[in-house]
Amino acid sequence: MSDAVIDLGELRHGPDPDPLPRPPLARGRRIRAALVALLVLVGLAASTPYPQRVGVTLPASAGADAVLFDDVLFLVEPVGATRQRRLTAARLSDGEPVWRTSLPAEGRYWGVVRYGETLLAIGYETGQDGAGTLTIALDPRTGAYRWQQPGRPAVLPDGAILLWSAEDEAVGALRVVEACCGTVRWQASVAAGADLTLRDGARGVDRLVLQRGNGQVEVRDTATGAVLTRADLPVPRGGSLRVVQVVGDLLVTIDGSPSVITAYGLDHLDQRWRSPAAQATFASDCGVVICLTSTSGGMRTIDAATGEPRWEDDRWGWVWPQADRLLATTQSSAGPGSEDLVVLDPPTGRVLARLGRWEIARYDLDGPLIAVRRRPDGGLLVAELDVRGGAVRILDVLRDAAGDCRAATGLLLCRRRDADFGLWRLPT
Repeated sequence: MSDAVIDLGELRHGPDPDPLPRPPLARGRRIRAALVALLVLVGLAASTPYPQRVGVTLPASAGADAVLFDDVLFLVEPVGATRQRRLTAARLSDGEPVWRTSLPAEGRYWGVVRYGETLLAIGYETGQDGAGTLTIALDPRTGAYRWQQPGRPAVLPDGAILLWSAEDEAVGALRVVEACCGTVRWQASVAAGADLTLRDGARGVDRLVLQRGNGQVEVRDTATGAVLTRADLPVPRGGSLRVVQVVGDLLVTIDGSPSVITAYGLDHLDQRWRSPAAQATFASDCGVVICLTSTSGGMRTIDAATGEPRWEDDRWGWVWPQADRLLATTQSSAGPGSEDLVVLDPPTGRVLARLGRWEIARYDLDGPLIAVRRRPDGGLLVAELDVRGGAVRILDVLRDAAGDCRAATGLLLCRRRDADFGLWRLPT
């Protein structure tokens, strides 16, 4: 297909326009002959199939999960009817396996993440010693086992791994380990009932916040484990802090009925502002504003620096920053995995563009998004969404793809109609 840039503008889904009136007979045979020729051309164009894209097929079981990294695909799949899982690394050029290994603990694995020279498989272990979240580290080039630790991981700016786990009903554990070998850099026990919140920046997690419902809050530096500050934050009479979140350089709490949102400086827990929050249940970083999602639906925003109200709109269900804009979804879903997407101006909430209904296959904070749309006659339409420019560039039509897509640079991985995975190279 051609790489035309399509500015969709206002999408309409009404009935087709009325047909044009037939030309008068007085116009003669030339007109009729031209119309017949035109209809023949249109029929030929409609019957011409889309070009069959040549891709790589990667056989996989129905319960398999696939993750794409640069030039390697990692596939986690069950071994027979057991709880054992096998991890396979395959070349993207031809789908041939580079290595295979059995994961050492039985359970359900839902994620594979590569951090530099370390590959982490994250799952839920089930066995004689009980159940719990488990992280296993492997060599990404050979699949060789390195180490395993209880807990789910997050990467630090220097490449170390933070692990959080609940060891039993009374106590949990925090530990930071070296990615190479699992050596513990620092660790701490955490009393039952504490909630963990992380600040995940562009280079990794650099702050963690532990909070209890009674208002006790503790902020730690993840690199060293040092406690930067502790405070007893006020809670509603007879209640508790309902929501504690990190938004940029702020720690925000949402409590009370009606809700009140309070912002504190993250490293010193000094109160910056306090603002009514209606029935807000979640706060998210939207650049110059903080977006508040409520139980009744819709979106409200407040100034991140002052807490003053900015704009609100009942049409949006979810909003996140992208390329100096906000990408928003409408309240009503458009089908399995797809959402009606619009581009908003962060300070005003003004609609800058309507991108249509898509499933996001690759999310990049600064660059274009890769998205797919299911076609009525089967297959997927693939596009690049330019959020900053408010435009859609159609890339391809994949007749054999069924969905469950994820993209890497220049590549798209999707389930095929036969349940195997297919890998296609995207046009530039």
